[in-house]
Amino acid sequence: MLETTGSAVTLSQVDRDTEVLDLHGGARILVVDDDRPTRTMLCRLLTTEGYEVDEAPDGPTAISKVAEREPDLLLLDVMMPGQDGLDVLQDLRRTSDVAVILLTAKGDETDRVLGFRYGADDYVVKPFSSAELAGRIAAVLRRTGALKAATTLDFDGLHVDLTRRTVTVRGSEVDLPAREFEVLAHLASAPGQVFTREQLLEALWPPSAERNPSTVTEHVGRVRRHIEEDPERPRWVRTVRGVGYRFES
Repeated sequence: MLETTGSAVTLSQVDRDTEVLDLHGGARILVVDDDRPTRTMLCRLLTTEGYEVDEAPDGPTAISKVAEREPDLLLLDVMMPGQDGLDVLQDLRRTSDVAVILLTAKGDETDRVLGFRYGADDYVVKPFSSAELAGRIAAVLRRTGALKAATTLDFDGLHVDLTRRTVTVRGSEVDLPAREFEVLAHLASAPGQVFTREQLLEALWPPSAERNPSTVTEHVGRVRRHIEEDPERPRWVRTVRGVGYRFES
């Protein structure tokens, strides 16, 4: 986890988590947080992921930087003194449709709904693991088309091209519908990481969609029928009983 004391992040855990990530970036991300240690840790994580990273210590600086050179995505802390993250988001939405992920310690449904109504693309509650954050960033960038670099995931008998959005199983291309592709890509981008159904809903379904965990179960079943030799005994997309799913590389 990215453990927090107030808004600070523990360095040693970030180091351990980033060792297992292999998400390929190339997009430009602006990190907006008034806490310097948090900004430093987030920038370090995102640089490790291959992103171009800039930072801002407050809302006015962030708005100015977006106007000068619009990034592909903002990581925007909500609870900042002065102009908070929601105020920044409202100001940005008057002139920009840049992708925004809100970061906050407030996880109530009312707060999440408010963030989405203000125009957020995703909402991540602290503390969070670096793997979860990287996965959510990649999912938002894929949805907005901001991942410009060719990105492929290769496993024994399975090839996923995140740019062409194609899947090849044992040498044969399979026709995977859009939502099933997003589910597979999200899981396969972080092998071994367990994702709950709720996390997959938040990351891959738009805010306006009905958030029913059974929807995730149905889509995972469809993914297995497309890629698994025996969907009842899956090789790649495994169920973690009582928790969710993980991709086995």
